[in-house]
Amino acid sequence: MVSEHAAAQVLVASNRGPVTYSLEENGELTAKRGGGGLVSGLSAIGDSEAALWVCAALGDGDREAVRRGVGEPGVRMLDIDARVHADAYNGIANSVLWFVHHMLYQTPLEPAFGPEFRAQWASYETYNRAFAEALAQSAADGAAVLVQDYHLALVPGMLRELRPDLRIGHFSHTPWAPVDYFRMLPDDVAEQLLRGILGADRAAFLTGRWADAFSECCVAILGGTSGTRIGVHGLGADADFLRERSRRDDVEERLAALREQIGGSGAGDRKVIVRVDRTELSKNIVRGLQAYRELLATRPEWRERVVHVAFAYPSRQDLAVYRDYTASVQALADEINSEYGVEGWTPVVLHVKDDFARSLAAYRLADVALVNPIRDGMNLVAKEVPVVSDEGCALVLSREAGAFEELGEDAVVVNPYDVSGTAAALHTALTMPPGERAERTKRLAAAATALPPAQWFLDQLRALGD
Repeated sequence: MVSEHAAAQVLVASNRGPVTYSLEENGELTAKRGGGGLVSGLSAIGDSEAALWVCAALGDGDREAVRRGVGEPGVRMLDIDARVHADAYNGIANSVLWFVHHMLYQTPLEPAFGPEFRAQWASYETYNRAFAEALAQSAADGAAVLVQDYHLALVPGMLRELRPDLRIGHFSHTPWAPVDYFRMLPDDVAEQLLRGILGADRAAFLTGRWADAFSECCVAILGGTSGTRIGVHGLGADADFLRERSRRDDVEERLAALREQIGGSGAGDRKVIVRVDRTELSKNIVRGLQAYRELLATRPEWRERVVHVAFAYPSRQDLAVYRDYTASVQALADEINSEYGVEGWTPVVLHVKDDFARSLAAYRLADVALVNPIRDGMNLVAKEVPVVSDEGCALVLSREAGAFEELGEDAVVVNPYDVSGTAAALHTALTMPPGERAERTKRLAAAATALPPAQWFLDQLRALGD
């Protein structure tokens, strides 16, 4: 394990790290490694530079690992007080900043920023300061530090004060709110968030749209971006990994099980609309199901000829609004099945237990992929399905997904609030001629994999050094 005072040349900071620990009944700790762009990127650096990942201990297993001094080389896990972390993570990051950037508030009733918010904001400051201090301790002279996401928006400014010699980058994985929406935040908090990110030498975003929105907020609230450079890096799908992983035996098994659930008299006689999402409010699953119901109501020729395979994996179930949303998804799927289902045909096949192999199996058999978020920083599902699809797949894509910037030309584009428009788009996608669908899939896959995760990370690192 890297000691607290090891001098790292490249540092990454994020709420969630590359490894999580579980505490077993016998007292043993088991480690589970994650994947993704940051893991790929740090691996791509190689051993020539000392790299360190600074993250938070997220659960009892992580905290126990920190207390026992258990860890992995290149990872420093911070045991921040559990109450402080809960207030910063659930109270501010997920219940305020996420809602602002995804424009999720029901504004007649919320937000209402009072004493509880101020107490949680103080925890958010404390949480960010813990990261800034750890990074300052661990960074070599002139090191490059890549700070990730809305959880750590104050870190660049705090770190700049502690270590002016460092090259600091901040990357936002979410959308950025337009000025009028961002200004719902208390004035001092809005200013603090912007100044926090502007402590970086370079602030980067997934699309030009989000970068422009950030710059516009800075101009409107602060008068400018204070010399911080703004960049765009559209994270792509990892084609090699996806293609290899989607051909393994466990995926083949789930493919067979899904085909059985879809049913039909022969291979391919039923079309399949696939969606794979967390039950995150911004993903717009309920309106997607409403659109499918309207398709069945207005286009009766699709009854018994199409199945909607919907994977809605529970997210943030410690927040009541997310539990309610998950229940709404289940209830609507049940309604559709009750209204239209007949023996041998279940219109909606809903799965709520997270299973990556099953998701890949669904990608492979999708005739249509439905990706209709209210607002999304990127949306990698939109990029992954065309890469994995066996027979080519028509993509129904919200214009409010970051992926629209790269994939919109070859997708069937929808306004995510327009249920009838989405139903019509599903019909268009289902009736797309096979040749056109195959050509579009080829172009979608090429665009989706233009900046694979390792390259995405290395490009940011290179830009920070320029």
